[in-house]
Amino acid sequence: MATVTEEQILDALQQVSVPGETHDVAELGLVSGLVVRDGLVQLSIETTPDKVPEMEEFRQACETKIRGVPGVLNVTVVLTAERPKAKPAPQTAIPQTQQSQAVPGVSMLIAVASGKGGVGKSTTSVNLALALASLGKKVGLMDADIYGPSLPRMMGIKEKPKQTQNKRLLPPQNYGIKCMSMGMLVDEEEPMIWRGPMVMGALKQLLSEVEWAPLDILVLDLPPGTGDAQLTLAQETQLTGAVIVSTPQDIALLDARKGLNMFRKVSVPILGIIENMSYFICPHCGEQSNIFHHDGARKTADAQEVEFLGAIPLDIEIRETSDSGHPIVATQPDSPLAKAYVEIAKKVLSGVEDVETRQAQQTPKITIE
Repeated sequence: MATVTEEQILDALQQVSVPGETHDVAELGLVSGLVVRDGLVQLSIETTPDKVPEMEEFRQACETKIRGVPGVLNVTVVLTAERPKAKPAPQTAIPQTQQSQAVPGVSMLIAVASGKGGVGKSTTSVNLALALASLGKKVGLMDADIYGPSLPRMMGIKEKPKQTQNKRLLPPQNYGIKCMSMGMLVDEEEPMIWRGPMVMGALKQLLSEVEWAPLDILVLDLPPGTGDAQLTLAQETQLTGAVIVSTPQDIALLDARKGLNMFRKVSVPILGIIENMSYFICPHCGEQSNIFHHDGARKTADAQEVEFLGAIPLDIEIRETSDSGHPIVATQPDSPLAKAYVEIAKKVLSGVEDVETRQAQQTPKITIE
């Protein structure tokens, strides 16, 4: 594969006319955040809010021109514009945007989220996806954490995505799961120093420019917190529901409630809460220790009137199998730990059925007398 350079990208951009300008976009100093690595190109074009509509066609033309550079596998060009500070949002439900779209060929989108990092959300996402697959579902797994992608290591995937003739990405597979992560496109230790709009553009591409179909379920491993990435995916995709992961201690549950309420504000159904690292069983004496407290997630689920999906213990086997790329549900399916994930997966599917039933009941029916 030909090596792509920044100079080639800038040369390509010089061939696209900027609306209302006599100089090219590079000469005008409007290009920022240019990243070229392993055929992946990312950049921002600075503009002003009033010019966004006319610059959108220019942005698309830039993407088309860059795709024509030999060696380019994928490209994301985003517009960035300074906007006036928004007024505080009212504390009411915010509907999904009119631009909310489904992923072609994917029946369900399930987001796995946490209010904070360090609660084992990605480990849970991987094993939940594998558990859903063990129940006969065709499953995909998308790592939406651009800054700290961990999916390639946890799923034991070292290959890079291949490309179709129409320059769409084919997601690598392992254990029967289609997977995609920014970690497959850049070096494992390469920091992603990107602005927010570039992250949003990358997330949209991971959803819309990857050959996911056909899938019953696409599990989205969201980054921790309640920032732009979570809000973008919640508002601009047709999420079937969200699963919240938390450890039992109060400080983690405080952030978990924030994440739960964020999904409620954008009208995404909550499928339930998982208590991870719920307890520890000493391998020597068999005594249970509640290192991070215990049952906090169950009590939170009851208080928030959502399903408590189950508790997963703090166990060295889960950590070792995740670090080595051999997830416990795939490699030790008969173990009690793997069966715990499968029971959670069953409750998730049951929750989806309940959501679909409620939505069907709310659909107006036309009767002719």
